[in-house]
Amino acid sequence: MGMIRLPGLVDVHVHLREPGATHKEDFDSGTAAALAGGVTTVLAMPNTQPPLVDDRSFRTALAAAAQKARCDYGVYVGASLDNPAAAAELAPEAAGLKLYLDATFGPLLLDDVKAWMAHLAHWPEGAGPIVAHAEGQSLAALLFIATIHKRPVHIAHVSRREEILMIRAAKERGFAVTCEVCPHHLFLTIEDAPDIPGFRSTEGVYKPGRAEVRPRLAAAADREALWENLAVIDCFATDHAPHLLSEKDGEDPPPGFPGLETMLPLLLTSVLEGKLLLEDLVARLHDNPRKIFNLPEQDETWVEVDPKAAYEFRAAGQLTRCGWTPFEGWKVRGRVTRVVLRGKDAFRDGEVLAAPGTGRNIR
Repeated sequence: MGMIRLPGLVDVHVHLREPGATHKEDFDSGTAAALAGGVTTVLAMPNTQPPLVDDRSFRTALAAAAQKARCDYGVYVGASLDNPAAAAELAPEAAGLKLYLDATFGPLLLDDVKAWMAHLAHWPEGAGPIVAHAEGQSLAALLFIATIHKRPVHIAHVSRREEILMIRAAKERGFAVTCEVCPHHLFLTIEDAPDIPGFRSTEGVYKPGRAEVRPRLAAAADREALWENLAVIDCFATDHAPHLLSEKDGEDPPPGFPGLETMLPLLLTSVLEGKLLLEDLVARLHDNPRKIFNLPEQDETWVEVDPKAAYEFRAAGQLTRCGWTPFEGWKVRGRVTRVVLRGKDAFRDGEVLAAPGTGRNIR
């Protein structure tokens, strides 16, 4: 197989830690990592410090992105218990509305169903999609409420068998629902946690924070259910959530894995092994994200990949600021050699050429 040319890829779920935690990542380092991974558009989540729940915080993030982003970007607004109207006012400029129904902290946790209903009622039709972190019973309840309100929803980082089957059944019955799955849920299980580099040292010291992620790593049966239901999955997304190793190895480790530079090689390796078609990859990283999130096309934009390149993941060579990967040492095939964004080289032979601030806001 010769050089593969792909369209510019879209990651609809990244955490770029700006504002508030730029020691882990910012729009500069995060979008550089995106380009190195063949991603030319990122959609950034709102659980920053402060969270993006009002005009002031939202514009702080947009200003940072406009100054620093090397690839195209969008920014979500976050739903809180008391901001349905304020969030809706930002809809024309937002990548979408993010609902945190499970496993988060602070003002973004929506633990009142009345707030779900208020946001579904206020969010304008035709704006960016309503994206939800909803697991288990929360997912079932959200699908029911969204159907009552006749609103489409996009379910983030589906990880368990019961959830993908629930979404499959909902789609078969005409529910307006789409979903995404992350590579770490396609390639890792809870049984793999001890094999994550650094989880267990040679001295027998355990650092379980290396395996902390939300949703948590699931069982092998859950992973297989995702592969068996690829037709139900609309998008692949990294949930790129960088934290420093000093934080992951601390007493209260934050959940999350980096993923922008490992997603495409992992999936391409599956293509070369016959588990996935190249058309499946393009549909879930380009065609479907652009349709679901109403994203503009990027003219004269493509990604070149050498499928013959076989190598091992090494965090030391990656551009994400967090400095580690749960896939350290994994053998993969398929190296991004060139990324062209609007006719100009943005990445070539390991070097990011796009300057900070050259990325465009997709809204």
